[in-house]
Amino acid sequence: MSDVQPMLVTVGDFLSHAQTLMPLTLCQGEEELGNVIPEEAINRPGLALAEFYQYFANKRIQVFGLAEMTYLKSIPTPLERERRLERLFQEEIPCVVLTRNRTPPPELERMARKFRVPILRTPLITSRFVNLATLAMEHLATPALRMSGTTLDVMGIGVLIEGAAGIGKSEAALGLIERGFSLVADDVTLVRRDARAQLMCTSTEMTRYHMEIRGLGIIHVPSLFGMASVTLEHRLDMVVSLYPSDPLLEGDRSGLSKKSRKILDVTVPLVELPVAPGRDMAGVIEVAAMNQKLAHLGHEAAKEFDQQVIRTLQRLKTRKGGGAR
Repeated sequence: MSDVQPMLVTVGDFLSHAQTLMPLTLCQGEEELGNVIPEEAINRPGLALAEFYQYFANKRIQVFGLAEMTYLKSIPTPLERERRLERLFQEEIPCVVLTRNRTPPPELERMARKFRVPILRTPLITSRFVNLATLAMEHLATPALRMSGTTLDVMGIGVLIEGAAGIGKSEAALGLIERGFSLVADDVTLVRRDARAQLMCTSTEMTRYHMEIRGLGIIHVPSLFGMASVTLEHRLDMVVSLYPSDPLLEGDRSGLSKKSRKILDVTVPLVELPVAPGRDMAGVIEVAAMNQKLAHLGHEAAKEFDQQVIRTLQRLKTRKGGGAR
């Protein structure tokens, strides 16, 4: 089962993802990283500091750049600065970001503690930060699909392994990790469609870097196999669906009948593999990924084999026709 759901972006989510795009650190408020950021856009609270709140976007990240900090310094007394900031923080803003590596004034720190608002800091100029922060928020706020399945990076091919409970998804994934490939998500995979119409997979924060192996329990993958055995995010290139082997239900064996699935309006190749006792599913999935990689390069073995068979039959037919004369 899978369901599309809008993502609730927290300050902690933003900080974690934004740090992959730019330098960004937490000044204070680690306990408040769970604050939700309801809107994607970024706001500069200059008008609010001047006490104009008619159109104040309080549900956005609030950025204090050069103009805002200079205006704060121009306020004659610390008491008045504190009053202006208190009025701002009463609007229940999610977080504050200081650009140009500015040190937060004491009044700002006090109000942030009082209203439980985290303060972040970046060395970037304000315009650069706003651009990158907007990209980060757009990425995080995109509706995500929760899919039951284990996702891995197999030679650059993102493979999501699905199937009924107990079919052996995690065991097959473990075999692939032992072969040197990396885990993206176990059991539940979050899938997002990016601006290039590519599907990107990641894990839930709760299960990240962990796997459940029946009879063994929960394992921490990087502790056992090294940091190269995990990947935070990867493109989805194919879905592998595992099902119990049944000779009476055996389907196409040539590979000419291509299957696919629509996920968030993107067509993804689908490979259905029967599971039988003693069958090395990790090896079969590895070969399926290799085959998909060749297909990306325009090389499709099933079609080439079919064309070779047709050419051979045509030659045989021609020889027979010539012998009859």
